Amino acid sequence: MKTDNLPNLTMPAEWTRHSGTQLHWPSNRETWPNEKRLERVEKVYIELISAMTQSDHVHLLCENEPVLKRAKNKLNMTGIQSGKITFHTQPVNDIWARDCGPIYVFDEDGNPVITNWKFNSWGEKYPPFDADDALPDYFAGYFNQPQIKSDMVLEGGSIDVNGTGTLLTTESVLLNPNRNPNLTKQEIKKSLKKHLGVRHIIWLKSGLEGDDTDGHIDDLTRFVSPTKVVTMVTDDKSDVNYKRLLENLDILKSAVDQDGNLLEIIELPMPLTKTDEATVDGSEYVPASYANFYIANNQVLLPLYDDRYDEMVIKLFQELFPNHKITGIPCADLVWGQGSIHCITQQLYY
Repeated sequence: MKTDNLPNLTMPAEWTRHSGTQLHWPSNRETWPNEKRLERVEKVYIELISAMTQSDHVHLLCENEPVLKRAKNKLNMTGIQSGKITFHTQPVNDIWARDCGPIYVFDEDGNPVITNWKFNSWGEKYPPFDADDALPDYFAGYFNQPQIKSDMVLEGGSIDVNGTGTLLTTESVLLNPNRNPNLTKQEIKKSLKKHLGVRHIIWLKSGLEGDDTDGHIDDLTRFVSPTKVVTMVTDDKSDVNYKRLLENLDILKSAVDQDGNLLEIIELPMPLTKTDEATVDGSEYVPASYANFYIANNQVLLPLYDDRYDEMVIKLFQELFPNHKITGIPCADLVWGQGSIHCITQQLYY
């Protein structure tokens, strides 16, 4: 599909009912450098998939036959219904499906269309990334769906939409010279509006310490309805994230939606982010965030990190999503790899 004559497109909000969810079984030994770390994150995946298959069909990508066999063996031992999982033996570089997977929009007739952006591993931080960059094309072929290709670098975790015309993002990612050094802010805005069908963009500043994506919005602020957002905050002035979260909160307080209406803001507490063991890239912090939840069809999969706040956040999300089951998943072993539930999932429409 040519980009010079695009139809009117709309990117759906995450709570829009979808057909399936994309996941990649963990196997990158640079992200998970020893067997102990790998087995710990696999346990998170098993718990996540066990919960997710209660409401979603899972498309699980495994980079080769040995990884496929390992995933099936571990999942079979848990009694998970295999009929709720489609296994794909497909090359992948890592587990971050949100950032490299297909970003779906709907055309004027409500048909799903894949937007296929460039993926460069957050500024070429972790080569190789060619297999992940090829995944939107793979799904377009697998589902026999039309796709719109763009030469702009964009990750799914760097944007969030309300489904009615407003998009949230951060300047620290989209304006970072390691993504699109030849594009101005105006050109980036034009491309987002053209390809995703948004009319208004809210720009926050920067992300969490330890977030090697340079500050994805899905660790900071998320829409939970067309007019309501949750956002990470902390009252602890000694917290490494205090100033940046306060700056983002100030921006949100005066931000409006596509119709000029102020947003309702719900604050989420900041869990402990300092790690006992430095991450692979040497960081002392991980981007642990309650904002990194995933809205499945009949439930919200919510990452848990901190006994001080976990139960309170579960209760809050049950109020925000009264028609969804709130399923908490302990994610300390997942976020050590510098991402969490939203980072490893991508909704599919077919």
